[in-house]
Amino acid sequence: MKKLVLFYISILSITNINLFAQEKLVSNITEYNSTIKTAKAGDVIVLKNGIWQDVKLNAYGQGEVGSPILIKAETAGEVIITGNSTLNIYGEHIIVSGLWFKDGNTEYKSVVQFRKDSKTFANNCRLTNSTISYFKSKENLKDHWVDIWGKNNRVDHNNFTGKISEGTTLVVWLKGEEHVENNHRIDNNFFGTRPDLGKNGGETIRIGTSTNSKKSSKTLVEKNIFSSCDGEIEIISNKSGDNIYRDNLFVGSQGALTLRHGNNALVERNVFLGNGVSKTGGVRVINSNHIIRNNLFVGLLGDGFRGPIVVMNGVPNSPLNRYEQVKNVDIQNNTIINSGPISFGEGKDDEKTLAPINTNFSNNLIFNDKPGKNILFVDDVSGITFNNNYIDAATPQVINGFNTTKIDWKEIGSFPVPTAKNNDLLVVTKNSKSLEKDINNNIREVFNAGAFNLDANNLPRALKLRSGPGWTPNIVAPIIKAEEITVEPGIETLRKAIDKASPGSVLNLKTGEYILEKSIKVSKNITIVGDKGGATIIAAKKDLEKPISYLFRVNEGINLHISNAILDGVNSELKYAIVSPDKQEGGLYNLFVDNIIFQNFTNKNGGSVFKAYNGTKADTLSFVNSRFENNYRGLNLSYDKDIMELYNANTIIIDNTVFKNIEEAAINYYRKTVSTEIPGGNLIINNSIFSNVFNNEKGKIIRADGISNVSITNSVIEDSYKVITPVSLKGSNNSISNCLIHKSGFVKISDNAKKENLIYKNPRWDDNYLFTPSDKSPLLKVNNDIDNIGLKQ
Repeated sequence: MKKLVLFYISILSITNINLFAQEKLVSNITEYNSTIKTAKAGDVIVLKNGIWQDVKLNAYGQGEVGSPILIKAETAGEVIITGNSTLNIYGEHIIVSGLWFKDGNTEYKSVVQFRKDSKTFANNCRLTNSTISYFKSKENLKDHWVDIWGKNNRVDHNNFTGKISEGTTLVVWLKGEEHVENNHRIDNNFFGTRPDLGKNGGETIRIGTSTNSKKSSKTLVEKNIFSSCDGEIEIISNKSGDNIYRDNLFVGSQGALTLRHGNNALVERNVFLGNGVSKTGGVRVINSNHIIRNNLFVGLLGDGFRGPIVVMNGVPNSPLNRYEQVKNVDIQNNTIINSGPISFGEGKDDEKTLAPINTNFSNNLIFNDKPGKNILFVDDVSGITFNNNYIDAATPQVINGFNTTKIDWKEIGSFPVPTAKNNDLLVVTKNSKSLEKDINNNIREVFNAGAFNLDANNLPRALKLRSGPGWTPNIVAPIIKAEEITVEPGIETLRKAIDKASPGSVLNLKTGEYILEKSIKVSKNITIVGDKGGATIIAAKKDLEKPISYLFRVNEGINLHISNAILDGVNSELKYAIVSPDKQEGGLYNLFVDNIIFQNFTNKNGGSVFKAYNGTKADTLSFVNSRFENNYRGLNLSYDKDIMELYNANTIIIDNTVFKNIEEAAINYYRKTVSTEIPGGNLIINNSIFSNVFNNEKGKIIRADGISNVSITNSVIEDSYKVITPVSLKGSNNSISNCLIHKSGFVKISDNAKKENLIYKNPRWDDNYLFTPSDKSPLLKVNNDIDNIGLKQ
């Protein structure tokens, strides 16, 4: 889909400019500053093609209706603004057109702002036909690419691609009465790649703030394309009142249009396409008096806060920065196809206890040919009226207000549209907010459920957009050089270093403690290397007001290498040392662990050293030269047990590694399958020790149910004296060989699995902590005539 998104539009004509106006070409900032001082209504200042380095452009003056002051590029796209540069637009009726802010490195908090200072603003001004790409800020600076102040300003037909620094891409401000009921327009722009920031502050658009969220903005956001806008969960963050979001296209963007604060938003005729990308969402609803109608949601893979439609729970007596209760919201005539579940009462917890009230959910159409729930009631839904919603799904759910039916479709350009044969859809419930037009803005001669008129012949406007400038910017992401960085011990020093590091960097840690106050979400390829000759300890801060559940999360598509450290769960409420991407984030990732000690992860509320969430998959999980000691569980990859053929890692490698004093399974690697001969999953264990693991009659020390390829060699299982069957292998590609089992039951095989050269004897340790065998130990090749067993000495 992304390749089909076009930037081309007809080059904008700036009309009605005074025929007697002056047009002057300027070739540098000195000439420009001299010219802008005397500019009058109707004048045109032309910036000469070329590189404009380290410039502060002030576009100001007193234009008039029909006679603006126009500042434009000699040739659109060939005036390159770079370096430490910024543009301030202020005054009346100023238009800036055709500039390319490219590959900058700014110390300014805004690339473009519609003001001079805290007292001088822009009204009736415009930024158009321009591009900002990969314009980054100096270290530790949260910058915005566009800050809109004043009233009646417009940002249109621009391309904004590649923001990688902290800070929202485009912000509308309401601080001060000069900016309330501003009637700004943000239209026909292309918002391109925005990588996951890994924390809050990565919105693409924010309108208002929590503090000013009760004010009316009246900003119109329409006909924009949001493609791969993954900065954070809120692609658009609505934080003010009376805004309209109309005819926008969201493509493969990992987040949602979020009505976070403020009331009276209208969300209509937008199209949300998942495009096979995980975490893609639709509309998340908080606060009051919103209307969400005539929207199309297709192939969205997000759930929870990122579902196609999410109606949140609220907080009693909510402060401005929390969650107000959903009230008087109307959601009707939307179509949801092959997407994650719609959720009501989402976020319910000890704080968010107020379920939605006085809310209408009617005339919506839901289709899903994939198994799974399509409707979730997380809390009480008695405050929501459900009428004449229709659902055609592979997994039936019998719910009042949701009528099961079989939809007859036709295709327009590969998009499904219900035909006139769907008589069920003619039974609807109308109210004062029911719109007599459909998603195509066509009159509903016969009112029906869903976003489209039955037998509609057109696709929504959002799917036909030609947003962006009238010229095509050839945007190339800059090559970011990997670094080698030394990180000092301390509180949050590791997180800050990872945030700042470029992808591929190596972080060298010293001997000492690296304390986390928040979990680290690894969203770039990183190598973490501790002090091999010392003791590098990574742990959570004690007595946190909001305890964290894990130290590291490896996001999808990421490779994390970590070595020479101790990950310690002591004196904390940590459940996990490392976790997979979040549930249903199916992109492959890799974790390579070398010479790491995992200790004291003892949280019995589902805890384990490593956890893989439902619907996630690692390509490789590799643990070598490492030690798991005094933990509740080791590796837990068992959460997809109810879904046939799903499993959480292609390959798990355990080499020269110790599991000691583990209360439950060392490895739980599960796949539900009708036959272990069906390919899926590889578990390779070499030269490893399993000592006092899952010491229970029903305990399985290594569980690899359904995994097609299992190889356990040269390893020791000992001192789990209550265990009857430490390992059960099934299938012709499962084998255990040249291993010693002592006081830990007997290995079981079936369906042509293989076991050979198993020794049931005392290992006879010389050192039972370091697992060094004595001279007479059967672990030594000289004594067993096959190969050394246990750790590589």
